Amino acid sequence: MSIRWVLNASPVICLARAGYERLLIDLPEQALLPVAVAEEIQAGPSNDPGRRVLESGIFTLIPTQDSPEILAWDLGRGETAVLSYAYTNPDCIAIIDDMAARKCARSLQIPHKGSLAVIIMAKKQGLIPSAASVMQALLTSGLRLDEQLIRSVLKDTLNEDW
Repeated sequence: MSIRWVLNASPVICLARAGYERLLIDLPEQALLPVAVAEEIQAGPSNDPGRRVLESGIFTLIPTQDSPEILAWDLGRGETAVLSYAYTNPDCIAIIDDMAARKCARSLQIPHKGSLAVIIMAKKQGLIPSAASVMQALLTSGLRLDEQLIRSVLKDTLNEDW
């Protein structure tokens, strides 16, 4: 079974700002980016690393059709596109950090992961030497995530100290 990820803006932007955007290409077999998410990233400053990564063409851009089940959650345009695509394409994993969107994904049983899971996978596959240092870079780049959660996951999953 192929591993396809459908990406939301936050993981792309934060990983690009931290210099780890390649993880979004190297970990899955295919990285998909809904057009609505691409438009959200393109609306950012011209010098934003997320925008530069998008413009480099490393992601496969896909059109999406909003699913009524996802629209009912009143999420942002990008989150709706990501979850709608993953909902109708069960071989895809939504890569999404937004808490309300993750709650929607759980409720509708849409496979999903967040940036922290991406970093853990990268560490387990030997793509990064330290998950803790990458997580610190992500927090500095603007990712909002509870440090107690990071500390616990890093310790329990990778035996790394925060």
